[in-house]
Amino acid sequence: MIKNIRVLLVDDHMLVLDGLQARLELEGNIDIIGTASNGLEALEKAKETQPDLVLMDVSMPVLNGLEATKRFKVEQPHVKILMLSMHNDKEYILSLIQSGANGYVLKDVSSEELVQAINTVYQGGTYFSSGASDSLFSQAVPSPFCEELSKREMAVLKALAIGLSNKEIALSLNISVRTVETHRQNIKNKLNIHTSAGLVKYALAHQLID
Repeated sequence: MIKNIRVLLVDDHMLVLDGLQARLELEGNIDIIGTASNGLEALEKAKETQPDLVLMDVSMPVLNGLEATKRFKVEQPHVKILMLSMHNDKEYILSLIQSGANGYVLKDVSSEELVQAINTVYQGGTYFSSGASDSLFSQAVPSPFCEELSKREMAVLKALAIGLSNKEIALSLNISVRTVETHRQNIKNKLNIHTSAGLVKYALAHQLID
């Protein structure tokens, strides 16, 4: 028997919580096992309800999504964290990735995409909605090698530099793992840098990431 995904919803707006719960309960493989209005309440409820995944807003009182994610990764590291936010700011997204979030979805996505994100993260993947991916990977940055690397190669380099795996990059850019590997090799050849550490150092030196 296939196990349903146990989801805890966290948002400080009751209307949002009600809407999310009503929509997600239509999915046959998702069980909403509780709701919370801030990060501290979410941590407490998660101890009681043992969710597989927490769908959490970023901006909340008492304890925000960023700080709550950091605590989840220490106190309950098995729980997957999917952020749901109206902010597509690069700094927001990078901070959350670095704190351990497994995905980042903007609130303007369709309900179908949200369900896809939940399933992807539950299965061990990383999910970024298109707006979040654009913010992370598609900003033009002046550098000596802009003309050498294609736009997609630049996106892959940025993703590598913030620590994403080939699989995570493939999911976030909606390409295959094999395509990521090809881009990765092309980047190394064009830049004449043949280690992952060297690529990260190069990206930092040219301000592709902060």
